[in-house]
Amino acid sequence: MILSTHVLDTGRGVPAGAMPVELLFLDSGGWRRLGSGTTDTDGRLRDFGEAAAGLAAGRYRLVFDTATYFAATGQRGFYPEASVTFDCDDATAHYHVPLLLSGFAYSTYRGS
Repeated sequence: MILSTHVLDTGRGVPAGAMPVELLFLDSGGWRRLGSGTTDTDGRLRDFGEAAAGLAAGRYRLVFDTATYFAATGQRGFYPEASVTFDCDDATAHYHVPLLLSGFAYSTYRGS
């Protein structure tokens, strides 16, 4: 599985650059951290590190550190993090999980 994300700050109308994002996997012992990264200036993150290479089918979670982003951009935010949990049923597919964010709301969808 290939995984990427894109964060857009809809409140400001700009990509959400420099946002920390953590990738977790659910196994028999609970949630396990696989990797992390930071969005680029275009709000994109395409690489979660070596441990996240060649992901298998299963349940995953992306945790977006919105508190750090809001503080760095001088915004007030209601949600200190946004957590998106999703199922991967095709280990050969590309999963793109965008996040649309403002100070008091967020939404997500399966992108392409």
